[in-house]
Amino acid sequence: MHLAYPAVLSSLLFCTGLYGVLARRNAILVLMSVELMLNAVNLNLVAFDVWLRDTLHAGQALTLFTIAIAAAEIGIGLAIVLAVYRSRGTSDIDKLRDSAEPHDPDDDPHDPSETPAAATAGTTDEKAEATA
Repeated sequence: MHLAYPAVLSSLLFCTGLYGVLARRNAILVLMSVELMLNAVNLNLVAFDVWLRDTLHAGQALTLFTIAIAAAEIGIGLAIVLAVYRSRGTSDIDKLRDSAEPHDPDDDPHDPSETPAAATAGTTDEKAEATA
């Protein structure tokens, strides 16, 4: 078997997974796309291991490590997604990002006029004017 067949299939799988990560807004679909990309890498590792006729089978050993890491990643990822879904009620990535940002300008923690130094300076100026 030629190396071109699994390499082309692997590149198609990887591009499909990359499109899924960039275009999807559902966290579960993003995790599935990451798994698709990892499987494309596994296919490449095994194909090059067979093509090089490696006696140690390093590509297959790395594939086993990648599968173990992918299993741990999907377990932790799904646990995080379920926890966020229970607390926020959605797994849409855009809505999760938007809900983390403050909406009320009065509650903006990065407002330079609301610094503690400015707040204490304003109260001392008001006290000085009241006594004068």
